[in-house]
Amino acid sequence: MAEVGRAAIRDPGALLPGGFWAAVAVWLERPQVANKRLCGVRLESRRSAALPRTEACDQEKRTEAGCGPEEGPGPGQRSPEGDPGTRPSADLKESQNWRQQGEAKREAAPASLLPGSPGQPGEAVVGEGDFPAWDLDSLWDDFSRSLVGGNQDMLAFLTGSEAGSQPEAQHELDVVLRTVIPKRSPRCLLSAPRREMVVRDVVNGTVTFLPLEEDDKGKLKVKMSNVYQIQLSHNKEEWFISVLIFCPERWHSDGIVYPKVAWLGEELLAKLARWSVEGRGSGFKSTLSLIPIMKYSRTYQELKEKYRDMVKVWPEVTDPEKFVYEDVAIASYLLVLWEEERAERGVTAKQSFVDLGCGNGLLVHILSSEGHPGRGIDVRRRKIWDMYGPQTRLEEDAITPNDRTLFPDVDWLIGNHSDELTPWIPLIAARSSYSCRFFVLPCCFFDFVGRFRRRQSETTQYRGYLDFITEVGLTCGFHVEEDCLRIPSTKRVCLIGKSRTYPPARESFMDEQRTRYIHSRQSCPVSPPGQGPAPPVPGVATSSADRPDGHPDGHGAPDSGAGRVPEAQAAGLWLSGFHPREKAERVRNCAALPRDFIDQVVLQVAHLLLGGKQMSTGSSQSGPSETWNRGGSLSLAEVASELDKGILQRLKRECGGLQTLLRNHRQVFQVLNGRVHIRDWREEPLRKEAQPEARRRQSSEAFKTRLCWFFTHHPDGCVLPPDRCPFAHGPAELRPPPAAKKQRPSP
Repeated sequence: MAEVGRAAIRDPGALLPGGFWAAVAVWLERPQVANKRLCGVRLESRRSAALPRTEACDQEKRTEAGCGPEEGPGPGQRSPEGDPGTRPSADLKESQNWRQQGEAKREAAPASLLPGSPGQPGEAVVGEGDFPAWDLDSLWDDFSRSLVGGNQDMLAFLTGSEAGSQPEAQHELDVVLRTVIPKRSPRCLLSAPRREMVVRDVVNGTVTFLPLEEDDKGKLKVKMSNVYQIQLSHNKEEWFISVLIFCPERWHSDGIVYPKVAWLGEELLAKLARWSVEGRGSGFKSTLSLIPIMKYSRTYQELKEKYRDMVKVWPEVTDPEKFVYEDVAIASYLLVLWEEERAERGVTAKQSFVDLGCGNGLLVHILSSEGHPGRGIDVRRRKIWDMYGPQTRLEEDAITPNDRTLFPDVDWLIGNHSDELTPWIPLIAARSSYSCRFFVLPCCFFDFVGRFRRRQSETTQYRGYLDFITEVGLTCGFHVEEDCLRIPSTKRVCLIGKSRTYPPARESFMDEQRTRYIHSRQSCPVSPPGQGPAPPVPGVATSSADRPDGHPDGHGAPDSGAGRVPEAQAAGLWLSGFHPREKAERVRNCAALPRDFIDQVVLQVAHLLLGGKQMSTGSSQSGPSETWNRGGSLSLAEVASELDKGILQRLKRECGGLQTLLRNHRQVFQVLNGRVHIRDWREEPLRKEAQPEARRRQSSEAFKTRLCWFFTHHPDGCVLPPDRCPFAHGPAELRPPPAAKKQRPSP
């Protein structure tokens, strides 16, 4: 055996050894986080076990299956200084505490391993249908007999002792059977899933990965190639993580499930070392925890190949690759989720759906093309709608939650980045019919009326909003499940309501509870988009976050008619004050502000940064770079305090306000970590070298197409000579701008 990598770990937060087991759990349950060529794993079963006790066997009795250890102490047993490295040994009680530390820190385990579910010791988890589940008990018994029968080298590798020596006292091991699932691709021939048996020894601080293969009779057995171990050791004040290979000459890399040895000893080891001392998890579930990963991988690859040409003909101004592949991933998730639901219910008819706030309509197009009857509704028509054809039903309409916006014949309501409709979708689903379900992928933070305001400062705004939407679903009577999608977005947690918490006979009571809840939320102070949060209203309880028990309190809440103005009651509105988004999107990134107003703000801020020096009003020659005034730096708050109130009020109506305006003028300003600087273009060539080729080509096309602000306004002129400055030093140098890409005419 050989040590292929070792990393010393600094642990100022005293997170080890628990942090090590949390890191190992990521590699065990979510290896795709580190190895991007994997789709994930399926944990088949789990059990407790113990290594066999045996006296040292004669050298002649050893089989040819294993590889003998190197001369002298085995790698990984000694510290860098030459002193014996100690394992984090402990008695059984302490080892259980370590295990609990690691499991408490990691994200929730897959459903198959939760208490009370299949996957407990000695119990096999039913597979996804493609591969049968195997009996871990018989597999471990056969492996144990092989260790006793003469495979002493493997026994020594598992225990971390020298071959032939007596193992220490027996203790509990954690044994997991898993299937590693590669990403499916038509260009990848080696995409078959591989099975492994993983042995976790908390007492000795090791986790060993044993590849499995089928013998001539179709029975699984451990093969001696590609066996590796991750090991934690402690020496004096330092912790070490090592990666060891049982038999290096028998390591066969396929580049996917089993990468090169160098990758294990460098890339994987570095990730494990970093994860081991990270203080806390993300607070979100593992990706694709509610659906079979293998089915998802197959479905995603098929849809990706089928709809990839949409990238070439995308007529919108948005990034085609992001939006096309994101909607392909969401559609793959829903198709697998719905297929599993049909199997559970014993039906064959494909589910119907309505996508509220469907945007570009691609998700509707994919789901409809895959046989699910449905339609999409959005307040604004998109150019791409005309490309889908008549089989894709898309409607231009504004949704206002009321008694007429119900969908009694629809199975699922979808909210994919549905903005102001997001909190309403569980309520619309609950009131549409008892059998209606919902799927929402929250993005922007909206309450029932206006912007959502976080109530708990201990959590992030995103986590707080997900908790709020979950609370809405629970109040509406749904069992709400959370999952994390694999999409190119920072907002990728979805919430799903598949079943109800109450029988149909209690529908009237539940609807009264929903009405009380949404009107209690109306008492929450809201603020228009782009403005700060409104002050709280004294004495008003706004949500379950304010209650000691964490549940909405119906006592003392307004009755079902409270808060409704007569006009709202007559129109059947569920809550007054809701406004759907405008049909025509307003440009609110400071680009539509008057030119003279923008120039005034830019000059005023530059004047502040240059220490009050008078701005030049005409062209000036380039000054010596040694004496060129690059000015100081001010925080955004300091800059804002020097501007007129009228200017600030006007900027507050734009998204991002003052910061957006300054960032838009990157020729003049640089905004870093909340501080504003005058941009020094002498430093730009260094940054340009690090830019991608597409960005550099774009910059060359724009060369000398705009006037140099510094040449015109800076007291010392431009710091660069005319031949090096990307902007024109006077009208004589101006070039015509590059021709804009042709856009398809709007319908």
